[in-house]
Amino acid sequence: MTTQDISRPRLSEEDWLSAAYDVLTESGVEAVKVMPLAKRLGVSRTSFYWHFKDREALLEAMIRRWEEKNTGNLVARTEAYAESIAEALFNLFDCWLDPKLFDARLDLAIRNWGRNDSRLQERLDMADARREKAMTEMFVRFGYPEADALIRARAMIYTQIGYISMQVHESTEYRISLMPGWIEVFTGTRPAQRDLDRFLARHR
Repeated sequence: MTTQDISRPRLSEEDWLSAAYDVLTESGVEAVKVMPLAKRLGVSRTSFYWHFKDREALLEAMIRRWEEKNTGNLVARTEAYAESIAEALFNLFDCWLDPKLFDARLDLAIRNWGRNDSRLQERLDMADARREKAMTEMFVRFGYPEADALIRARAMIYTQIGYISMQVHESTEYRISLMPGWIEVFTGTRPAQRDLDRFLARHR
């Protein structure tokens, strides 16, 4: 054990995952390696093995975090209570404003990673199918025919993937100002003022 390790508290699993996240989103999965991560954190590589069997275990933990956070939260928002389809979409739009619910940088990194990893691409396809199903069912609950609901769900998904892939930068205020228009595009109806007011109250 080095002097540096003795003087510093043992790192947690979260410390390693956070460092791996930074590298993954900055430089891609090929750059996520144990020795460079240890150097980045200022510890010896042996401390890594307190928490992970090997690099593959670390990568798997990152994928699970993405599945649980991005897909899990997105599905939960489509299932949240809503009095109208506009309010249901505002619930979903929380994901596009709150990085604690949906991490766009991580989603982009996972999609880039999946292009060269067939097993991950299979999981990505499953996640996209789960998101599509949840959004489609959301529209169906509010009376849209299933075929129409599917098209509207896909329009939302492809729009958001486009935003993420193009790394569009908008201020929160500007993005919120566009959302009533997006709802009209996706649903065919303009949101009621009460729906907008409830949404704005969450994001002031």
